[in-house]
Amino acid sequence: MSDCLFCRIVRKEIPAEILHEDDEVLAFRDINPQAPVHFLVIPKKHLSSLAEVTATDERLLSRIVAAINAVAAKQGLGAGGFRVVTNVGREAGQTVPHLHFHVLGGRSFAWPPG
Repeated sequence: MSDCLFCRIVRKEIPAEILHEDDEVLAFRDINPQAPVHFLVIPKKHLSSLAEVTATDERLLSRIVAAINAVAAKQGLGAGGFRVVTNVGREAGQTVPHLHFHVLGGRSFAWPPG
């Protein structure tokens, strides 16, 4: 999708502080952090949300989880823990229609989250 914000970040048309990149996954700092550590992990392949993921995306999801864990460790989140959030649809708070995972840490979180 050519006008998607995150697709444009993948194509390097919009700058981002990249924390991890491989051939399928990109991780970068959130521009509006909600915690001391807040980054996003996205597939380079455009998927609108988790609801669009199919069984053929199993390997991609595994790569995303591996990137989340690797970047979280590099950001010092291993011992204290971290939260991973993905929103599906506007009512859930999804503002960019590209599958993305928020990874937040560096502070305590309450439950329920919202």
